[in-house]
Amino acid sequence: MILTLNNGVSMPALGFGVYQTPPDATAEAVQTALETGYRLIDTAAAYGNEREVGEAIRRSGLDRDEVFIETKVWISDFGHEETLHAFDKSSGKLGVDRIDLFILHQALPTRFDLTQGAYRALETLLSDGRVRAIGVSNFMPEHLDALMKEAGVVPAVNQVEVHPYFTQPEVQAADADRGIVTQAWSPIGGITSYRGTGAATSTFDDPVIVGIADAHGRTPAQVMLRWHLQEGRSAIPKSVRPERIAENFGVFDFDLTDAERAALDALDTGIRHGPDPRDITLEAYGSPIPEA
Repeated sequence: MILTLNNGVSMPALGFGVYQTPPDATAEAVQTALETGYRLIDTAAAYGNEREVGEAIRRSGLDRDEVFIETKVWISDFGHEETLHAFDKSSGKLGVDRIDLFILHQALPTRFDLTQGAYRALETLLSDGRVRAIGVSNFMPEHLDALMKEAGVVPAVNQVEVHPYFTQPEVQAADADRGIVTQAWSPIGGITSYRGTGAATSTFDDPVIVGIADAHGRTPAQVMLRWHLQEGRSAIPKSVRPERIAENFGVFDFDLTDAERAALDALDTGIRHGPDPRDITLEAYGSPIPEA
């Protein structure tokens, strides 16, 4: 399944994420994902595993144009010149001349001047052909409003926490109004497994999700990923286990009914499990990104 971004670039709707995957496990996991059929790989400078992602892509034997590479600029590298250099660091570690989707990892609301400068750098990289599309991550509607007061290019993607227990309808609406694809991190609610919701231990145990999965002969994870795809979102599940990597990719041969999708939508608790994007500061979250 392919999504067409607002600048005409095609992006696979289902990708493979490597958040918190240790560098020594990343190359094997990504190689397994590529062998399974994934063609979108999502990483970030702050993950510390860009080099291993690039290594796995080279090992795969796939042509560079067959793999859509997405990575993120950390807040410590915000600012126009700093973000241009962040591209050099990321592209060097990945071993590529061009990055398919380059996005800002957070909004940094207390220093939005740096956020604006970083986004101007993304626009420069896009104009120069060094990236194919640009975007943001964890941007709330007010961050998008502030960004677009100066930006000339609408972000193609906004990557945010979205799963059945936290759907962020106001963010999704703000994205849709601007033609921005909402991309879900923690799309199957893995983050709920270790941060209680009060509704169930985790999304994987929720009786509504389990019931829908049983009705289709699928797993809860497959139901949640299918829900994202049918609602027009991109999703980037992660795993280092080959059987789970394959399971998460097996979502293209069944459909949820409108009633089932509505039942999943209704599970929203309004409870965020990741950091609040409005609380991100350099003092609390800044960390230098190594040169190599």
